[in-house]
Amino acid sequence: MKFRLCLFLALLLSLPVLAQNAAPDPGTPSSSIAVISNAYARDPQQPIDQAYTAKIKQYTTEPYFNSPLTDYLPASKTIPTPDKVFGDVSGAPNILPYAEDVYKYFRLLAAASPRVKVYTIGHSEEGREMIAVAIADESLLAQQKENDARLAKLADPRTIHLDDKVAAGLVKQSFPVYYITGTIHSPETGAPTALSELAYRLAVDDSPYIKYIRSHMIVLITPVVEVDGRDRMADIYKWHRAHLGENYPHLIYWGHYVAHDNNRDAMAMTLNLTRNVLNTYIDWHAQVLHDLHESVPFLYDNTVGDGPYNAWVDPLLDGEWAELGWNNVSQMTALGMPGVFTHGDFDTWSPGYLMFLAAMHNGISRLYETFGNGGADTEKRILSPEEYERTWYKPNPPLPVVQWSQRDNNNYEQTALLSTISYFSQNTQHFLEDFYIKSKRSIEKPEANGPAAYVIPDENQSASRRAELLRVLSLQHVEISRLSAPVTVTIPAAKPSADAKSDAKSADEKAAKPEPKSRTFPAGSYVIRMDQPYSRIADALLDRQYWSPEDPQKHPYDDTGWSFPDLFSVPTVRVTDVSILKAKMDPIADAGASSGAVSGSGSVTAINNAGEITLLGLRYALKDAKVSIADAPFDAAGKHFAVGSLLISNADSSALDNAVKDADVQAVSLSAAPSVAMHDAPLPRVAMMHTWLDTQLEGWWREALDKLHVPYDYISTQTVAQESDLRSKYDVILFAPMERARPQQIVDGMPMYGNPLPWQKTDLTPNLGLNDSTPDMRPGLGLDGLQHLKDFVAHGGLLITSETTAEFAIDEGLAPGVFVNHGEKINVVGSVLGAHFVDSKSPVAAGYGENLAVYSADGLAFTIGDTTSPRHLTTLKDYQRPTGRGGPDDEDVPEGRSSVTPEPLPSPKPWEATALNEEEARNNPFVIPVQDRPDVILRFASSKELLLSGLLEGGSSIEEKPIVVDAHYGDGNVLLFANNPIYRGETIGTYPLVFNAILNFDRLSSQK
Repeated sequence: MKFRLCLFLALLLSLPVLAQNAAPDPGTPSSSIAVISNAYARDPQQPIDQAYTAKIKQYTTEPYFNSPLTDYLPASKTIPTPDKVFGDVSGAPNILPYAEDVYKYFRLLAAASPRVKVYTIGHSEEGREMIAVAIADESLLAQQKENDARLAKLADPRTIHLDDKVAAGLVKQSFPVYYITGTIHSPETGAPTALSELAYRLAVDDSPYIKYIRSHMIVLITPVVEVDGRDRMADIYKWHRAHLGENYPHLIYWGHYVAHDNNRDAMAMTLNLTRNVLNTYIDWHAQVLHDLHESVPFLYDNTVGDGPYNAWVDPLLDGEWAELGWNNVSQMTALGMPGVFTHGDFDTWSPGYLMFLAAMHNGISRLYETFGNGGADTEKRILSPEEYERTWYKPNPPLPVVQWSQRDNNNYEQTALLSTISYFSQNTQHFLEDFYIKSKRSIEKPEANGPAAYVIPDENQSASRRAELLRVLSLQHVEISRLSAPVTVTIPAAKPSADAKSDAKSADEKAAKPEPKSRTFPAGSYVIRMDQPYSRIADALLDRQYWSPEDPQKHPYDDTGWSFPDLFSVPTVRVTDVSILKAKMDPIADAGASSGAVSGSGSVTAINNAGEITLLGLRYALKDAKVSIADAPFDAAGKHFAVGSLLISNADSSALDNAVKDADVQAVSLSAAPSVAMHDAPLPRVAMMHTWLDTQLEGWWREALDKLHVPYDYISTQTVAQESDLRSKYDVILFAPMERARPQQIVDGMPMYGNPLPWQKTDLTPNLGLNDSTPDMRPGLGLDGLQHLKDFVAHGGLLITSETTAEFAIDEGLAPGVFVNHGEKINVVGSVLGAHFVDSKSPVAAGYGENLAVYSADGLAFTIGDTTSPRHLTTLKDYQRPTGRGGPDDEDVPEGRSSVTPEPLPSPKPWEATALNEEEARNNPFVIPVQDRPDVILRFASSKELLLSGLLEGGSSIEEKPIVVDAHYGDGNVLLFANNPIYRGETIGTYPLVFNAILNFDRLSSQK
């Protein structure tokens, strides 16, 4: 009902505003179509580029796939049109320009027009440039610096003492910035050409509504966000055009590290593109970040989307989403363009999307999904019933069968953008006022709704994990302070859980109310104050999330939980006591700077392993030094060192200082080595194995290894199939999880029908083959490769697997005694779950305490057994006695004979194997020898402690089940993760599980 009301209000709002642009003649029929036509009427005195306009008509497959806004192009004698660079008009068939061609056009435009300026905003991981293009009247661009100073005050109202009158004056003097980004997803190809033509229109067209836009706002455009992937996509399209009728390779690599997940990086800020876009948004103090995508027909303005909405956005933003989204739909519907809608199945819960950078920084996040063909071919498209059915929010739905061109795509994108920025330009003061109010409310958060702050105590913390959390907050432009003196605050009493209430025995216990407690934080503790402009993103990342199993939205679009203190394993305290804000503290100028240091003097340097993420990389940095790993805890120089701590000698002092600094750890030099058992730390030879099916998730693993300076060879399953002696080259093979492949597909690869699918650097495809290359992507691991992998492990190698690749290892016999737990009732969608260590003596667990939070994509867990094949064995928990004498716990006694006591039934814990009795073990070739049975390292918590953040339903089916298991195969090991320990730069707390295993690859079996 609320969406229908919003639509009605949007229609009422939009028509008068449009009329302001170009008032209709009194004799004109008072229909919305007439109003719309007049609103976007072009300047009759301005000539049209006839040749370009004819091409627009030619390439548009149906008249109703265009509008009066884009069915022509104004002519200019001095300013080049896109075809001067692209070779044809924007959206022309069979042409997909590279990023550098798009940039070339924008720079030609800027050289020819004083209304256009181009800025470099950063570079990709592979060194390609990213740009932002500002378009406005020359007078506005000349005032940009002064205007930015005014917007900066609205963005941080502390600078004007939160004075509404001063803010009102600033609003009247200022003009907003509307930031548009395109092609973060590389197979979604239309935005660069659409935005090129849009820029020309904004710079050249003298239509009254465009002149009004130019004179009232700056439109900022980044035409290509994922520049590495754009160039690879252009290569593939060229290959396709040169091999018509053949299958062409799918885009296995987009960016250097990740594919579709590059639009899930707005929390951890791992990728260059995310940082570059946020820095641009913040530096320009923009009010909107509008990201262009392609998927559903014909244009889904998912500004409105569906619930649940993110719990940390300002309520004003909800209204702005509805206002802009429904206005966009009403205008394009009035223009006669079918298939435009704004309510859909996209929930606006996760803040991980690129556009959400604005929502979390007091702006407006927006996103279009326009129909696209994944290239510039004109194609017949057959829609599914779900896509073309008429609903209350799609009264003019897409057509069931269409001939669709890239020009159609460009028409829709430009018409939608022009109509929405026209509306925005007519309401600039309204949106600037909202921008100020949201910023002010962010600062008033401690008193208004809390919390007052988050505190990271300077005690019992992993230095490197804490540094990484602070670094992420700094990249989000969050202000961080550090206590210069201890402070004591009141912590509210935790509300008793339903289980605790039911466990209360007496009436007094049930009636008793928990009392608040005081807590003292030592000097040096980190404080993230909530009285700052970007408190909203800090609060969203540091708080926990809860998605109710009863929520009407049954299909969450992405992860439902992401609480960073849990995922980073950095204890953080939510403080509602506003007195914390009066404590003595100093702002940290650069929280992202490396913070490690060496203290003391002596020949041996000790580094405590508190579950650090950087010790493996540090070992490689000091490859020429003698490095040992402590096998037991010890005390030295007044400090405690845990199992797995490093002892370094014979290191170059400068190299040691630099390595420790980069590792964000505190090292202590000792006069002599401590008296503790230790072993040499190896320099493991590591390979990262990938398939040619999917590289989405393994890219996050590569990013982590590169960032933390862990060297590795990058090999494919095809390489493994050809290399019979892997063990002579490698000690550890990492096989990261995959998104879209069954275990058997890893062996089989793709069907061998049709032509080879090359991924190679050639003259035709110069941007392919950088990470890895193959003449044909179709072959998989194969039976030979599988045997080579088994031989590698059997001869002492370590294979590390996760999620789908762990299932592969189980299915292919590489993990004897480990099985997938089939919890049919489990409902987990990207949640944070509690876990406990079972084997704290395992080198994998070095540096950890008893508990750990893990990211779980879908509730995967393991079970273990003492045999190589799954077999149901009756346990005491399973047993239900038959009908007979006595009660349910009594034994039945047959008449006429003496009772014989049966063998007691086993009663294993959920993470343990069910022990075999003599009968079951007799002459059983499937029984695994004791020394070869799998070891459980980490298990899920009990159901009462299981959910930390996100969605969990049916948790009893996985409670206390194994998550991390060390399986033994020959002389080697297969480490299996039911979770993904290295994911989106968010699961820093579980990184050390992988790194500990690598550093101790030759010590896992010796722990038996």
